[in-house]
Amino acid sequence: MRDIDQISGDVLDLSLRIHRELGPGLLESVYELVLAGKLAGLGYHVARQRPVDIEFDGMRFEAAFRIDLLVDERLLVEIKSVEQLNAAHGKQLLTYLRLTHQPVGLLINFGGATLKEGVRRIVNDHRPSAAPRLRVNNLLGD
Repeated sequence: MRDIDQISGDVLDLSLRIHRELGPGLLESVYELVLAGKLAGLGYHVARQRPVDIEFDGMRFEAAFRIDLLVDERLLVEIKSVEQLNAAHGKQLLTYLRLTHQPVGLLINFGGATLKEGVRRIVNDHRPSAAPRLRVNNLLGD
């Protein structure tokens, strides 16, 4: 089993190559599809647009959000294609990490002139509470 740093490194290496070859300005879905294919070629299990259900105060929300890429069931990758990342993009990924109890995710913006400016590693240091008000489905769909 590959550790999270190796997975992250492979995602970043492939993202740099994809950005260099395709350039900025395409739809997020194009970068997502290409990156997923390249990762699968390295032997990773990659889920695209993984829906996550939540339940809050007895109200159930199916597909409350979708994870752009989930690599080896361990690394969340949120893909953007915007001119510049803003604070809301990082907060979005942090919320996804917090709700799914995952430790780390990558925010990758293919829309900038260089990819280096558009990569953020987001770490979830939030400890899940035992509060029954919020429940999130298992990433494996259980």
